[in-house]
Amino acid sequence: MTSSILVLGAGMVGTCTALHLQQRGFDVVLVDRRAPGRETSFGNAGLIQREAVEPYAFPREPGFLLNVAMGRGAEVHWHARGLWQMAGSLLRYLRHSHPKRHAQATHAYSRLIAHATDEHRLLMTAAGAQDLARHEGFRFVFRTSKALDEAVERAANLHDRFGVRYQAENTTQLAQAEPALRLPLAGAVHWLDPWAVNDPGALVQRYADLFVARGGRLLTGDATSLQSQGVGWSVQTTEGRVDAEQAVLALGPWADGLIRTLGYRFPLFIKRGYHQHYTSPAQLLQPVLDAERGYVLAPMQRGLRLTTGAEFAPIDAPPTPVQLAKAEALARELVDLGEPLPDAPWLGARPCTADMLPVTGPAPRHKGLWFNFGHAHQGFTLGPVAGRLLAEMVEGRHTWIDPAPYAPARFM
Repeated sequence: MTSSILVLGAGMVGTCTALHLQQRGFDVVLVDRRAPGRETSFGNAGLIQREAVEPYAFPREPGFLLNVAMGRGAEVHWHARGLWQMAGSLLRYLRHSHPKRHAQATHAYSRLIAHATDEHRLLMTAAGAQDLARHEGFRFVFRTSKALDEAVERAANLHDRFGVRYQAENTTQLAQAEPALRLPLAGAVHWLDPWAVNDPGALVQRYADLFVARGGRLLTGDATSLQSQGVGWSVQTTEGRVDAEQAVLALGPWADGLIRTLGYRFPLFIKRGYHQHYTSPAQLLQPVLDAERGYVLAPMQRGLRLTTGAEFAPIDAPPTPVQLAKAEALARELVDLGEPLPDAPWLGARPCTADMLPVTGPAPRHKGLWFNFGHAHQGFTLGPVAGRLLAEMVEGRHTWIDPAPYAPARFM
């Protein structure tokens, strides 16, 4: 008999989870309040970051933290209410960012990242989505020689430890590779393994179309209506209440609100971010991270996308695109942005955990309920990996990655 399962959340992680469960014979219903890939997965820089083997640690440099506190720079913006709400989780995040603990997190995190491009390749091929991705990598560009030298040293270390490929570029080499850059920068670290997707939301939609073409059901519904129903679970949709034997919560930044109603208190928090598209006549060939200023420029189908760093604010707080204005001024130093498209700046939220590892596995106190969220900056990168790992766990067979470091029970 075929087992039924609800997957709540049709972002990259939820859609890939639905696909992998479907491949293993489950009768899957994918539920979201919006179309697939229209929330967090829509607004990122479109990077599948094979090089991102280290999770983002809490910054520990006193000068950087002082600048953040004083509202200087474009990397971080904060709301007092947001910091108050997140204080406990942020303190745990700081503790886990100690070099020894961060190294332990990197060991577990890198095992997921190692499979990112391989797993995306399989789904892209099946979904006919190869046209959305380029495989030439992307660049961290540097304004000062000191920062470049430190970055090259770090890149060499990551290459030795994890096999990620890179190429160091000096001022002349960078100018030749990206002639649209206006400034003579110190150089770049060109990461060779990542992929650049020119429409992140469209990629999620292609994966969702594949899910539907294979017989899956995609419904509009409200995840907050999830209820235990006999020996299973049910959720309200526009087609009525839908029942299933099991359920997966893949709700990204909205997971915390729902699991709290179920009695879970995990150290979760969000980092909000913005993007804006520009009609830039400058033809960047690859995405670039202005590494000393904290924003990314990425060529997209709709124009050149400028994405910001982290804003610590409540998920429901009104937009405050302070970082976007600062990042735009900095970006105009590097390239001719042209004019912003008339659309309002996009705002989304990244779902983060204090220990920098995702939450993937069975809910500790609820039979038939599974968690798959908390992928922070890399949900777009890790969606297929996270989906496969969770599906293997639900299936009850041996997993190809040890799931222990990501178990929800670690927070109990």
